[in-house]
Amino acid sequence: MLNSQSQKDKMVRATPLFMVKKEAFEWIKTGQKTIELRKGKAKAGDQAIFQCGRNILRGIIISKDEGNLLALLRNLNFKDIIPTANNVEEAAAYIKKLYGTTDGTFTAYRFALSR
Repeated sequence: MLNSQSQKDKMVRATPLFMVKKEAFEWIKTGQKTIELRKGKAKAGDQAIFQCGRNILRGIIISKDEGNLLALLRNLNFKDIIPTANNVEEAAAYIKKLYGTTDGTFTAYRFALSR
């Protein structure tokens, strides 16, 4: 049986940390952004930490969806991912600026901020 410190350490390691730009941090803080999209396969954990500089927000991950970027943007509400986008193409262009590509697997983390 694990001691409580080991359990805490395990929980911390299983919490995804998302470093976000100031614009995205404000969207999250104000509730405009409720889905965090990242390149790659889903990370383990059911809580998320969003960090911008020294500012931190904590959230609960409600669901994770993996797939191709355009399919995710079409199947989920793209405005929950990129609130300033007017359409899927604008959301994809914004994401391409961040990652340099729209190819490969992306993961959408739907979250709710912890209050």
